Amino acid sequence: MSSDVFDLISIGGGSGGLACAQRAAEYGAKTAVIESGRLGGTCVNVGCVPKKVMWNAASIAASLEDAGDYGFAIGTAAEAGGNDWLALKKKRDAYVARLNAMYERNLSVKGVAYIAGRAKFLDAHTVEVNGARLTAAHVVIATGGYADVPRVPGAELGITSDGFFELEARPQRVAVIGSGYIACELASAFQALGSDAELFIRKDHLLTHFDVMLGKSLMREMIADGLPIHTGVVPSALLEHSGRKTLVAADGREFPEYDCVLWAIGRSPDVAGLDLRAAGVPVDPGGFVMTDNFQNTQVEGVYAIGDVTGRAALTPVAIAAGRRLSDRLFGGKGDRHLSYELIPTVVFTHPPIGTVGLSESEARAQFGDAVKVYVADFTPMYHALTTRKVHTDMKLVCVGAEEKIVGCHIIGAGADEMLQGFAVAIRMGATKRDFDDTVAVHPTSAEELVTMR
Repeated sequence: MSSDVFDLISIGGGSGGLACAQRAAEYGAKTAVIESGRLGGTCVNVGCVPKKVMWNAASIAASLEDAGDYGFAIGTAAEAGGNDWLALKKKRDAYVARLNAMYERNLSVKGVAYIAGRAKFLDAHTVEVNGARLTAAHVVIATGGYADVPRVPGAELGITSDGFFELEARPQRVAVIGSGYIACELASAFQALGSDAELFIRKDHLLTHFDVMLGKSLMREMIADGLPIHTGVVPSALLEHSGRKTLVAADGREFPEYDCVLWAIGRSPDVAGLDLRAAGVPVDPGGFVMTDNFQNTQVEGVYAIGDVTGRAALTPVAIAAGRRLSDRLFGGKGDRHLSYELIPTVVFTHPPIGTVGLSESEARAQFGDAVKVYVADFTPMYHALTTRKVHTDMKLVCVGAEEKIVGCHIIGAGADEMLQGFAVAIRMGATKRDFDDTVAVHPTSAEELVTMR
């Protein structure tokens, strides 16, 4: 069997794999992308992009609720007939399809070979796809991850985040199991668009991997918005009778009569079928491909980027890591790599969350008594006129005599947009005095970050 020879092969056509292959092609490398699903990966198809569409729709529902308080006699979303879930889905799916086509066109324009199929390693520099062999000096594993389903009886009766985007009708009663950002985002969307959503979590607050303020504040706001949160729930079974589902907890509690149960309990690396052993590539106990700071695996010429590595599972992280890898391999930038510190991220709940850097507990564990924290909590001016009140909380985590800012955490309206600029400042080493010396933009919520005392 003959082999096609490339300089770089990306196994995976998600955000990271596409970015890596296209950047390499810009340097003149002969590259190929192998993808078994739709181009764009999780983000474009069942993640960031369609999720943000749903968040936008939920934001409109909230605005309709507030409209009367600002003198508009248009009624709430429910009074206006509610959200047409199927119409929204069709427009959202059409948008995603346009993005899929755009990615394919971009690969063609940049001269990147696109191969639809599932690849497996024959050795460290040879892969097989659709019965053909491809070889390359550089092979990048960028296969992403998939949503986990618990190993409990009846788990198959539930759906995951993938299934959320397949729903053609809005379920009336929904149970969302999980406390991470995906669970919170989807429960928030369901609730805002008219479902009776409930969250089920193992511990006593949400977002346990974030600063504790954010999880507790989000929990407060969700409950105030009428979304029940059940704590201490460890699922042991899911039952179905006459089309209605009952969640059974390990402590014997039963929660019945749900139209839809959504598992949002984590994600695992998508490495099945790759035959990593044929390439000699080891994985950690969770199945994630281990890499160093330069995205190298333990096998020379084989790399991994994005969610499959288990580090900072965010689309911009995968893109940045992929581009930097190609800069290093083909652009003559030998020390180019991604720093995984101070990565900003947003949780698209209602209200949204923006966070960058160390949580307060992480900072205290690392720096002890050298940590000083500044906080602000208030009701934004927008809600001065509204019946509905949504609180905002902010925290700056500072270290040392110069009070260098090592963490910034925001929950409230506008947090998603205001974080980016502050993340730049913090990455540049901004101190509390730098923030204090910056003239505030008034009246905004963001000004609170430069006026804290």
